[in-house]
Amino acid sequence: MTGSATLRALPCLALIAALLAGPALAEIAIPMTYLRQEAEAPPVLSNLDPIPEDRGIAGAELALTDTKTTGSFMGHNYSLAVVSVEPGGDLLAAARQALAGSRILFLDATAADMLRIADLAEASSALLFNVSSGARRLRDADCRANLLHTISEDGMRADALMQVLKARRWTRTVLVTGPKPEDKAFAATLKASAQKFGVDILAEKDWSFDTDLRRAAGQEIPLFTQDFPDHDMLLVADEADDFARYVLHNTWLPRPVAGSTGLHGEVWAPVLEQWGAVQLQNRFEKAAKRDMGPRDYAAWAALRSVGEAVTRTGSADPKALRAFILSPAFALDGFKGRSLSYRGWNGQLRQPMAVVNDRALVELAPLEGYLHQTNDMDTLGLDQPESACTAFGGG
Repeated sequence: MTGSATLRALPCLALIAALLAGPALAEIAIPMTYLRQEAEAPPVLSNLDPIPEDRGIAGAELALTDTKTTGSFMGHNYSLAVVSVEPGGDLLAAARQALAGSRILFLDATAADMLRIADLAEASSALLFNVSSGARRLRDADCRANLLHTISEDGMRADALMQVLKARRWTRTVLVTGPKPEDKAFAATLKASAQKFGVDILAEKDWSFDTDLRRAAGQEIPLFTQDFPDHDMLLVADEADDFARYVLHNTWLPRPVAGSTGLHGEVWAPVLEQWGAVQLQNRFEKAAKRDMGPRDYAAWAALRSVGEAVTRTGSADPKALRAFILSPAFALDGFKGRSLSYRGWNGQLRQPMAVVNDRALVELAPLEGYLHQTNDMDTLGLDQPESACTAFGGG
């Protein structure tokens, strides 16, 4: 090729290179914060299952690694700060400081504290994710437009369990409720779900033991359960994971246990192996040196939701991200066989729920036959007609 021919060819080569490369990608910074209020662990009968110090945080960190892989090719710079406030510390002050540098927060705190953060003036234009509280109130009358939920509502856990009991025709149950407020709240949730799906609770008892059941369970619990009517399943509301383990295999009648232990509904469990879940589990275990739990998964899903929205919108603006996340165009691969999406009326991540025991997946709810006019996953938890949430303007 002559010199003049080479010069004529250069613009063509440059055009081809530009077309192959696509448009120039603008650099976008996406700073995020995981904000946790630490809590004093209450005394329990057993210390066999200590709470991991990085519970939730490890899930967010794994999602950050996953999201950075895609972001690096698109000029999206994700970062995650972790702020852990000691028990009794000033969470609101920490939230204000976090919001000064990040408009995306993952909240690991009580329902009441999340509402206080969501109501801060500094949070009005922020995007917040609830990764720890299953309280109905956050999805109901006390919902906030800037607060989305990736942890499952407690009602979703209970509804998944009741669908399985109904399908198995184990509809005659009794209920034992622990003494803590969270136990009583979950008992109320179980009762509402049982009524919703046609499962009978024939009798109830409050847990009243203050003895060391590690030595006396074999003598005390048979007597405690002796006067229950004949039943198919014994339900236990023990959200602190205090005494329920001692009820198993110590009841007067040889019956299975469900609720807070035994057969239970959960957003994520280590026994999930299908739909690519084992790959997610393995990557988490390699990074955190432990199994992935529900709060880890919720934090992972929250950060991955942000990553998906940034990728699709090309924006880090919380308003734009929220609008896309709540739109029909949003879909998240949650490694549970179905694409996950958010309920437009209260910001809850709709997703299949695993009904599991300690060693295996029993069912993935919603079960076949539970139909819904728009999405069968909305048979789990608060459906739109049941929710008093108005902050989202419908959905």
